[in-house]
Amino acid sequence: MRVSKSNKYPSFLGWLIALLWLSTFSVYGAGFSAEVKQAEMKLQREDYLFSAVLVYHLSDKAKNALQNGVPLFWNVHFKLQQPHFMFLKSTLIDVVIRYRIQYHALLNMYRVRNEFNGEVYNFSTLPAALELMSVINDLEIIKKTDLDAKKTYFFYVKVDFDRDALPLPLRPIAYIDPQWYLSSDWTLWPLKK
Repeated sequence: MRVSKSNKYPSFLGWLIALLWLSTFSVYGAGFSAEVKQAEMKLQREDYLFSAVLVYHLSDKAKNALQNGVPLFWNVHFKLQQPHFMFLKSTLIDVVIRYRIQYHALLNMYRVRNEFNGEVYNFSTLPAALELMSVINDLEIIKKTDLDAKKTYFFYVKVDFDRDALPLPLRPIAYIDPQWYLSSDWTLWPLKK
């Protein structure tokens, strides 16, 4: 029986897909990620304000890189959308809050910079620094008059670890090592009017 060369590629592709699937499965089993615990939009006077509680589960490799002076970046994505027919949606708001955390060995402190508003904070411990990044309070998003009271709206939240912001030698490793998958999935919340 003769085997053609084209049959080798599906086998390789199958192995590659299986490897990616297993690495994704091991990510969730390992518990390294970010998580959106709670999110809400509340109406205060004439404005809708966004608040969220996030949790960051850093792996040992991420903590080690941080201890060696490598800055780590997370983007908190927020979208406000109105569903239409079938799967079509219109996006009304698309906001990204970017956090940078870095350890400074000489000062023995962690510095967190909120690049959305430019604020900088210093902490003596990593849990305290992550706690600051974990809470978003009353961020003004949209005016009540910009929304139609008869329509339904949803908001989506995701925490995304920016592997492309890592130093160049770490990037290839960060894309294949599950300890660097430090993002959350999108979570959906209805807008209560």
